[in-house]
Amino acid sequence: MRTIKISAAQFSLKPIKSFSEFEEQVISSLRQAVGSDFVVFPELFTFELLTTFPDAKNFTIIDKQKTSEFTDQYLDLFSRLAMQNNQNIVAGSHLKKEGINYYNSCYLFGPDGTVFEHKKTHIFPAEGEWDTAEGNTLEILELEKAKVGLLICYEAEIPECARILALKGAEIIFCPSFTSSEAGFWRVRHSCQARCIENQVYMVHCCTVGDAVILDLAGWGKTSILSPCDTPWPSNGIIAEAEPNKEMVITAEADLDELHINRVKGAATTFKDRTRRSELYKWLYGR
Repeated sequence: MRTIKISAAQFSLKPIKSFSEFEEQVISSLRQAVGSDFVVFPELFTFELLTTFPDAKNFTIIDKQKTSEFTDQYLDLFSRLAMQNNQNIVAGSHLKKEGINYYNSCYLFGPDGTVFEHKKTHIFPAEGEWDTAEGNTLEILELEKAKVGLLICYEAEIPECARILALKGAEIIFCPSFTSSEAGFWRVRHSCQARCIENQVYMVHCCTVGDAVILDLAGWGKTSILSPCDTPWPSNGIIAEAEPNKEMVITAEADLDELHINRVKGAATTFKDRTRRSELYKWLYGR
């Protein structure tokens, strides 16, 4: 059996005074994930760093772009921690400036120095308020432990994103998320569970919670590690789940071979059947 151990850090935003405070909060989460093959952080959790600016209380929405000033420190921190801990770390997402554009980018850092970046392809409407550009690629990363894909929050609500990753071979999709309302949380959570069922993959929905007390930087979430709803797993497809809005780390094991068996012999063989009837859907993509 190919079994991997996954930890997901539900990260709570709070006012801080320095990058070192952010770093210690990250390290505290990693201490609770010792021995995991993959550790996941949530979407735009680096927004907490905005509170380090002396005039943060006077910021307007466009000032969220200032997060990009910490890009080098962010990249250095997680590259170092992935190698030190001998873990693959999905370092949530971070608003990064590239040329004249700002991208909501999710990074996976490997223990061997690997750095894999995914730029969010479908920005949530509110992200347009701070001029976020959209990425144009959906790729997977073939690692020793698993074939993985990255989606950021709202992308989980676009079924084609997960389908492309699954068809490219993804066995697990990591989905860092930041939702400011309970309704927003459930949109993403239900979408992640649907994507698991449609594609017979695992998904990790990792949430930003807490309140940075500036702008609208407060999150609502309940991090979870999800599976298809079939015999090898819990009936509700929830392998592990955090308490709502509490900073904590959840950990669970996932059997990758079981996914491939389930795609052939499961009660619902959705991955195979969607491929089998692909001719039927051509009209949709030819429009």
